[in-house]
Amino acid sequence: MGDKMVHKNYQKNEIREIIQKENVQFIRLQFSDVFGVIKNVEVPTSQLGKVLANNLMFDGSSIEGFVRIEESDMYLYPDLSTFMIFPWSADEHSGKVARFIADVYTVDRKPFAGDPRSNLKVWLRKMEAQGFKAFNLGTEPEFFLLKMDENGQPRMELNDQGGYFDLAPLDLGENTRREIVLEMEKMGFEVEAAHHEVAPGQHEVDFKYADALEAADNIQTFKLIVKTIARKHGLYATFLPKPLTGINGNGMHVNMSLFNMDGNVFFDEKDEVQLSQTAYHFLGGILEHAAAFTAVTNPTVNSYKRLTPGFEAPVYVAWSGSNRSPMVRVPAARGNSTRLELRSVDPTANPYTAFAMILAAGLDGVQRELTPNHAVDRNIYLMDETERKKAGITDLPDTLLAALDNLEADQLMRDALGKHLYETFEAAKRVEYRSYRQNVSQWELDTYLQQY
Repeated sequence: MGDKMVHKNYQKNEIREIIQKENVQFIRLQFSDVFGVIKNVEVPTSQLGKVLANNLMFDGSSIEGFVRIEESDMYLYPDLSTFMIFPWSADEHSGKVARFIADVYTVDRKPFAGDPRSNLKVWLRKMEAQGFKAFNLGTEPEFFLLKMDENGQPRMELNDQGGYFDLAPLDLGENTRREIVLEMEKMGFEVEAAHHEVAPGQHEVDFKYADALEAADNIQTFKLIVKTIARKHGLYATFLPKPLTGINGNGMHVNMSLFNMDGNVFFDEKDEVQLSQTAYHFLGGILEHAAAFTAVTNPTVNSYKRLTPGFEAPVYVAWSGSNRSPMVRVPAARGNSTRLELRSVDPTANPYTAFAMILAAGLDGVQRELTPNHAVDRNIYLMDETERKKAGITDLPDTLLAALDNLEADQLMRDALGKHLYETFEAAKRVEYRSYRQNVSQWELDTYLQQY
């Protein structure tokens, strides 16, 4: 996987100099709510001193799932390494906009238990306590480009009829995707590939892996870039897992590896497929807890429209080194590039909570020395139920409700979120599912109205 891209180690004086030199007029402090929705507090640069001193306050009661109104004052602590200037914000009149990603602290200066970014840091510290140095992640988020109406609202109409790796003139989103890549590079991303995906109107941009915290930050920044640049081109970018019936959905494959001081602990050249015992145990933990963490890695009703047979998304809890139908694949690269690819995740997942749960599941496998079932090297979609059962292959949850029930039954996965995040997430998602269940869809009317 090459040399790791890192956040820049900025000093406060250096940030002050850059802001003055680049005519930055506003500073945006970004953070994520329980569901991964980006929130921000924007202040003029006259408030820079307060920002850098960790003294910027905001009303936490205004963010869903944060705190009650009587305990609403909260602090934003900027992570200086996440400082960047938005390249598209330059304006001769209003100046540029810079941003920090911030951690949320309570009024008594403690990390807030409902802050997903702080929760991920908790699990990274637990990982280090087990003797590991880094949990590295490379993600592949996919998105669709839709046309917009005269009011700027998305229409369910794709902007092209291209297919996998197609070029113009079929791929009308090529210019948009090219500008997305250029903006990403200006902001410090190392883009490894950008191409049209299988479905019409679908695109993928792959950027260099990073440690878990930076990888989560990068996904949030990437979503912001994609939506901003698409709108500039008169298009609407959506990361919804299954926006259209009958074509492939949006996934976000997660390639993961665990490192210690000596390098990638997933690699062992003496093993038949060059995977270490640690890799097998980590994989065992992933498979053991998959049905529970799916509620967080696939957190919407719509997520389960993607997790159906026939559209490349995995629906079975299994692993393989050679085919793409199971949930986990082991790509061919070895040495420091040895990794596990979790293929079930979709881009509506909050990356901070999703990565914390995946890490917690894997570490549990390492601690308990769990051993996965044998690799499945044939197409699972062609196996019948008896064959799958014989091979020890189970199904992923097929609804958000089933996933929530699995999460509720898995103590470790609840602990991976912490009490505050779990209770907020679980309650909100059950309300969401009830609302969905009470809604009569067009499919039901088309199928049943004239029949009964």
